[in-house]
This record gives sequence, structure tokens and C-alpha cells, in this order.
Amino acid sequence: MLLLLLALGLIAAGCGGDDGDSNGSGSGSGGGGSAFDRRIEAAQNVSAADFPAPGRQTLRDLGNQVGQVQMGLATSEFSPGENRLAFGVIGNDNKFIYGKSAVYVAPTPDDVPEGPFPAPADPLVIDPPFRSRNAASEGDSVAAIYAANVDLSPGKYAVLSVTETPQGLVGGPAYIQVKKSSKIPNVGDAPPRVDTETVESAGGDIKSIETRIPADDMHEENFADVLGKKPVILLFATPALCQTRVCGPVTDIAAQLQKEYGDQATFIHQEVYEDNKVQNGLREPLRRFGLRTEPWLFAVGADGKVAARLEGSFGTGAFRKAVEAAIN
Repeated sequence: MLLLLLALGLIAAGCGGDDGDSNGSGSGSGGGGSAFDRRIEAAQNVSAADFPAPGRQTLRDLGNQVGQVQMGLATSEFSPGENRLAFGVIGNDNKFIYGKSAVYVAPTPDDVPEGPFPAPADPLVIDPPFRSRNAASEGDSVAAIYAANVDLSPGKYAVLSVTETPQGLVGGPAYIQVKKSSKIPNVGDAPPRVDTETVESAGGDIKSIETRIPADDMHEENFADVLGKKPVILLFATPALCQTRVCGPVTDIAAQLQKEYGDQATFIHQEVYEDNKVQNGLREPLRRFGLRTEPWLFAVGADGKVAARLEGSFGTGAFRKAVEAAIN
């Protein structure tokens, strides 16, 4: 069974609450011109100068100076070099917190950390025509996801997220492991030439290769047939069976961006489980890519090399940048 670390935080939080400023939190639904919307907007514009420099303080010292909340990791695979460290922040009232955010990273809590690394919020913006029934049934619990770019070497790290709220700074701890190597294709790698299911290969039975309601039209071309011939946006996600609440929204974003970029790249949505049953295990394309979590996005250029990859929850901004990396 796939289990993204995000589930430890974001799933537990459930749907957010009202439009109030308690602990800086709010629901994903928000409202036009509300205090919630202003927090989301402010959270997209952040710099290191917005947060205290660690000086000689340890990561533990910094954590003790801020209010305690929960950091829910949205990424679990980390490789040597620059990494996308994505997360959500959940308050003690079990509501999501939105505000300017950053992360600090150290080998252990008792070491002086590096940072702050700005983590701007990336809203999950889905236009109404592209909003699926799956995403609607999941509830609007995640309005935006934070992500910082951090350069890491192999090893284990302690992480502290810090978020600005009307009541002051709050922070949540987490641990990550950076592997020396991974089977999962990274930027610059040539991905495996795998066959993805299409409407034709399924004999017209779209329900056998699609759990989104309504079905999307990202099952027309086989990844193996277009790899190295044109840019490809390959999304591994299962809107109805996701182990987190983010497969529905990211698949909706894919359908939305396909409308915008479909003449420049082939968009492919690959379901996760054999026969769309969790107990049957992973489909062959995921096994070939070395995946154990979902969703994953691979933006592959016309040269057949990965131009960008995203794991877990990612908003419209990150998705768009990945698409443009493949087509430019």
C-alpha cells in the first residue's frame, strides 16, 4: 500500500474550518477578498529576510522559540543535490495554517541549522470546468502547499518549518532521509520506455484505466510511443483510490493545463493500481519507474530526458513550471 508522508499530517487534519484568524488557519474553500485569501496571497511572497537567522542557535533552540504545530511532509524521496521539500502546516485546532513560511535544516536537532530557506505557498487553483467529482468529494482541505528548494547531501536530517501567523511564529519538526541513489528517474535521466494504458489498449473500456469522474482525455497516447519524439507530461495518480487527498486535485490541474499546453506536449494520466484495486498492487509502469508513493509527475522533453519531476502534493504554479521545463 502506498503511504505518502503527507498522510501523517494533511489527511489527519480533514477539512478546514472557517474564515477566522485563529492560529492563522482556514479552510481550502476560502472566500473572495477574505482574511483567508489575503493570507494565501501573502504566503506566496516570502524571502529569507522574513525569518530569524539561526546565528549560533541550534535547531532545537529555534523550535523552542515558536509556537508548536504539526508539519506534514508532502515529499518523501530526496536525492543528493537540490531537492523540493514540500509540506503543509496544521495547527492545534486541526486546521491548515497559511502564512509566510520557511524551513531550517540540520543533521540533528542539536546542530546549528542552515536556512532559513523560503517556502512560498503554491495554491491548488482549479478552474470550475476542470473540477472533478473526486476532488469535490475529498473536500477543500488543502488550499495551497509550501515548498522550499534545499541542497542536500546523503544522510538523515532534522527539519523545522516556521510559519508567520497573526499570533506570531509557529513551527513544526520533521525528519527526512537523503538516499545516495534511487531507481526513480531524476532530472536529466532517461526514464524507462514503458507502455502506458490507452483507450485503445483497454478495448474502449475507459473505466478499467481511469478512476477520475468524469474521465479525463489523457489516455490517448502510449508513453513508449511518444518518448523522445515530443515533450510528454506523465502523471501517475489515482483520483478515486489515492492514499492521500491530493491525487484528485493534481489530476484536475493536469486536465486544466492540457487545455493550455496540449498542442505543445502530450499529457498522459496513468492509474496506479492493477484493475483499480489497491489489493492487486501497483501497475507495471509504476514498478518500472521505481515508485512507491503517489502522485508523481514527470515532465519529459523531446530529447527523452526528464526536465522536471514532482512528488506528492503540488500546486498549479509548480505544475506549470514543470510543463514549461519540458517544452522549452
